Amino acid sequence: MSHTAKDRPVDAVAFVDERLGAARGMRWLMDYVFPDHWSFLLGEIALYSFVMLVLTGTFLALFFDPDTTQTVYHGSYQALQGQSVSDAYASTLHISFDVSGGLLARQVHHWAALVFVAAITLHLLRIVFTGAFRKPRDINYFIGVTLLALAILEGFAGYSLPDDLLSGMGLAIAWAVAMSLPLIGGPFATALWGGRFPGSTAFESRLFIAHVFLLPAIIGGLIAVHLAIIMRQRHSQFPGPGRREDNVVGTPMWPGYALRSLGLFAAVAAVLALMGGLIQINPVWLWGPYHPYIGTNGAQPDWYLGWLIGALRLMPNLEIHAFGHTLVPNPFFGGVLFPGIVFGLLYALPWLDRRFISRDYRRHDLLERPRDNPRRSALGAAVLSAVAVVFAAGSADRLFFQFGFGYEGAVWFFRGAFLVVPVIAYAITKRVCAGLAREQAHPLRGWSGHIVVRNRSGGFDADAEAIELDTAERSR
Repeated sequence: MSHTAKDRPVDAVAFVDERLGAARGMRWLMDYVFPDHWSFLLGEIALYSFVMLVLTGTFLALFFDPDTTQTVYHGSYQALQGQSVSDAYASTLHISFDVSGGLLARQVHHWAALVFVAAITLHLLRIVFTGAFRKPRDINYFIGVTLLALAILEGFAGYSLPDDLLSGMGLAIAWAVAMSLPLIGGPFATALWGGRFPGSTAFESRLFIAHVFLLPAIIGGLIAVHLAIIMRQRHSQFPGPGRREDNVVGTPMWPGYALRSLGLFAAVAAVLALMGGLIQINPVWLWGPYHPYIGTNGAQPDWYLGWLIGALRLMPNLEIHAFGHTLVPNPFFGGVLFPGIVFGLLYALPWLDRRFISRDYRRHDLLERPRDNPRRSALGAAVLSAVAVVFAAGSADRLFFQFGFGYEGAVWFFRGAFLVVPVIAYAITKRVCAGLAREQAHPLRGWSGHIVVRNRSGGFDADAEAIELDTAERSR
């Protein structure tokens, strides 16, 4: 008995392909090859952290009230009963103490933001030190640098929303930096805040819209473009057996890589959930509500803002005056000029590398190890060490509180380190990379254990022959 077309069971794949012609595209996608190297997982960790941010952020947005109108607190936290707080701060306390799973969602969201920026930063460092920004991947590299800048801005916006004492002080610093912009600082800051600091109630709504809608949409769109360009150009890969400029050696999307990637997503989600449930972060009820007349010492922002705070602290008392007016206030140098130079160098890196460092204009699909280009690695290490010194300077007040180091002495120490450490980092990195390239040594791949065999008396002896054979095998 034959089936008519009406009676034939529906084939879902055929149904879609007959209407969209998707079979060829799906076959190409499932056969797409990913290179096997742990450093490529940094980008995936950033992606999955962003997914967790969207999920937890959506939940938090359902209960958060972006309004700085003052109210009297009558919630569950007894220590603040009867105090004047903003609706934004009160809703944050409500999420933390009264909404089921609210505190967990808040803390997972905060940890995910920290991991998101950290993963992007490490991913970008891998790209810089392996030459993955070279032609034809320079456009995608620019997208990655932009994503880092937007991630920092997005993190600061979210960090500022609860209207607690810590976030309020951060906004006060941001106000000073905005005001320091030459010529346009005053009108720009006043327009953005809706008046003089702390601004009008409209500022909190603008901050909320930027954090919840605008910046996530831009970041999500750039991530999609970033991934599309990667798949269009193919992944780069490290040199090795069978690896050429015109192929990729690794694991196909289906089933191997897809299942591995799902496992990584589960691991990232699980670690963030554990961190959110077990490690306290940003307990705003301890900081208290923000009021312009209240301040505190020893306040520290999230880690990704440490280098900006450090730059503001290290900058000497320099301002540019003309005709009785301050043209360039001091906060401009640490809060605008320094990060502008850092990101300017990042954006200019492909051009600088082609013109002055590698002098190579060719297309490259194979990556370089840091040792393969000692000059680039040394320059990268010098810039990175300079930023690291400035980042460490952001903790100068904590050094005073924790260890008794004088604040002014610490600032002068970091100023000197900012000039000396990059030179040392450049010299050491260049020498090490040149030595490794010359000797073709692999110091981290050698044998670090012992092979033992049981002796006649029941004890154990080291098997020297097995160790020598295994070491030779590993060094190939």
